[in-house]
Amino acid sequence: MTLTARAFWVREPGQGEIFEQELIEPDASEVRVRALCSGISRGTEALVFQGQVPPSQYAAMRAPFQEGDFPGPVKYGYASVGRVEHGPAQLQGQPVFCLFPHQDRYVVPASAVLPLPDEVPPERAVLAANAETALNVVWDAGVGPGDRVGVIGGGVVGCLVAWLAARIPGTRVTLVDLQPERAALADLLGAHFAQPAQAPEDQDVVIHTSASEAGLATALGCAGTEACVVEASWYGTAQPSAPFGEAFHARRLTLRSSQVGQLPPARRPRWDHRRRLALALALLDDPRLDTLISGQSRFDELPQLMPRLAEGSGEVLCHRIVYS
Repeated sequence: MTLTARAFWVREPGQGEIFEQELIEPDASEVRVRALCSGISRGTEALVFQGQVPPSQYAAMRAPFQEGDFPGPVKYGYASVGRVEHGPAQLQGQPVFCLFPHQDRYVVPASAVLPLPDEVPPERAVLAANAETALNVVWDAGVGPGDRVGVIGGGVVGCLVAWLAARIPGTRVTLVDLQPERAALADLLGAHFAQPAQAPEDQDVVIHTSASEAGLATALGCAGTEACVVEASWYGTAQPSAPFGEAFHARRLTLRSSQVGQLPPARRPRWDHRRRLALALALLDDPRLDTLISGQSRFDELPQLMPRLAEGSGEVLCHRIVYS
């Protein structure tokens, strides 16, 4: 019997559709997974949905199991949680995470799925890809005990960065965001809160995640002498300016990019992507992180929902898609 799957595709910029496609029969090295839920990584997926991936980055921005090409038709996403319904005995029936697009059933190599830790429910595990990004950012930033850390941008990655940095002994982490409602969330995650006008100065490490020109200016303004500013945002086709004519040179600041596609150089001899993702999953053993799920919808609603999510940067953290 031929099995079919239903998958969400960006048909063209600004328009999504659910298509049906045949599933191949898994071989001995593969698993078939039935999706339970998936997470929308709003920042990147909004740029993909709106056709704002620069042509020079088409190859670099490919997701692990992407089909099609930018700007579309393209099947894109990387935060799927499901249950193995066919595969090796040790995985049979197990809940797993996979860097797969929004699709109700799929076949992948068994090595592409990671069993969920017993302490992490599937509903929270959709945060794993964003948590992996946040972990890489903290590594790139070199946050150490006692550091004063400014995190500019209270989206899901910014919140996860603040949460991770706040767990390092002695740190004082401040989450900076335009929305005063983020103050309660920052407090829950162990961080302080400020709006941009009150952003703290003389920070040892500053991490920018807001993907806005104003946020980058705030980040540079927060950094103390010889401090490192880590740019964790991705702007797509936007070309923000930065106030390098102000104190950037006088303070001898370092501006460093962070991108989850590569591990920090010092980690590469001992870490690989699978080990990093496994750690990110294990770190999700914290019920406080459930507050980062800002909404939930059925898979069938995704074509109508995605345009609203792509525009709703202020309100959307991680939006969870559930499958029947």
